[in-house]
Amino acid sequence: MQRVVVSVINDLVTDQRVKKICGTLQELGYEITLIGRELPESLPLDRNYRTIRMKLVFRKKFLFYAEYNLRLFFKLLSLKGDVYLANDLDTLLPNYLVSKLFSKKLVYDSHELFTEVPELTHRPPIRKVWLNIEKYIFPKLKNVYTVNKSIALFYQKRYQIPVKVIRNIAPKLKNKEIDTDLAKKIKGKKKMLILQGTGINMDRGAEEAINIMKYLDDSILYIIGGGDIFNELKDLVKKTNLTDKVFILNKMPYEELMEYTKIADLGLSLDKGSNLNYEYSLPNKIFDYIQAEIPLFVSNRVEVAQIVNKNQIGYVTQSHDPKTLAKEIRNLLRDQNKISIWKKNLEKASDQYNWEKESKKLKEIFRDLK
Repeated sequence: MQRVVVSVINDLVTDQRVKKICGTLQELGYEITLIGRELPESLPLDRNYRTIRMKLVFRKKFLFYAEYNLRLFFKLLSLKGDVYLANDLDTLLPNYLVSKLFSKKLVYDSHELFTEVPELTHRPPIRKVWLNIEKYIFPKLKNVYTVNKSIALFYQKRYQIPVKVIRNIAPKLKNKEIDTDLAKKIKGKKKMLILQGTGINMDRGAEEAINIMKYLDDSILYIIGGGDIFNELKDLVKKTNLTDKVFILNKMPYEELMEYTKIADLGLSLDKGSNLNYEYSLPNKIFDYIQAEIPLFVSNRVEVAQIVNKNQIGYVTQSHDPKTLAKEIRNLLRDQNKISIWKKNLEKASDQYNWEKESKKLKEIFRDLK
């Protein structure tokens, strides 16, 4: 049995992409070892394959990345896999070095345009370090895939190598029945908006989502997940006196999260086009909303807008002004005919966009590793 060592820099619990990929690799007969990190607030992890979560001294900035990459390098040396799967640029260097040392196969899964995120574009010296790592390794890679066509084309143009696409598509939601008790407790007769995700950072529209609620009556907003600005969002809710309309919940197990998603009336995705990473983004939550069969309200980002418009499953806004957004949402929620059409289209979309279909492409990649 071949061994694949999978590396990612998060705490593993809520990373649905990595979880789905590990499950698919198990179906192919691989023995899995998954490496991540453990935080003081990390939830318990229960997987049917080996997991290693490292506790780091540092949690932010340069020292954090330096410590993680150094420890990951020595951990990979001791494990000696047959295939190394690096998730994102912040795990690529140690995986590349170890794969070369042992003459083993390396696979790179780029979850985003790492060097184009606002956290780096606002810090040019740090971005230059990561960009140099990428420029050194990327052209040498033989097995690369990413989350959507726009990012794949970007990398192909920059580095002149083929990049395949494995989208962040959710698995089929087996139980689509709404928990009526939860719905009654959470929203009663009010309309419910939801914004979910583990990467709710700057320029992802969360602040606008909160400010929308100033102008919406008989509605509530749930923000569920985590991110760099999560504490600031909680402070904003208090400052705007919206504690009775906006509820912010920390990361939770996927199955529990989807119980909230199913009872929502509208799923939000409000990324701004302030950088190429967000412009080309196709977040997990888009496919979570599709599986929950709730209409989408999204900003006009390339990949997201294409999915929504092509399948007629929601509304694409051109604005980030909270008052304008609130007016658009109010009108949409009143238009039951349009909501009904979107709901019917969502049933079809949930059959089309699911991991059971998308994973076939992943299996093809791993059956033909170079």
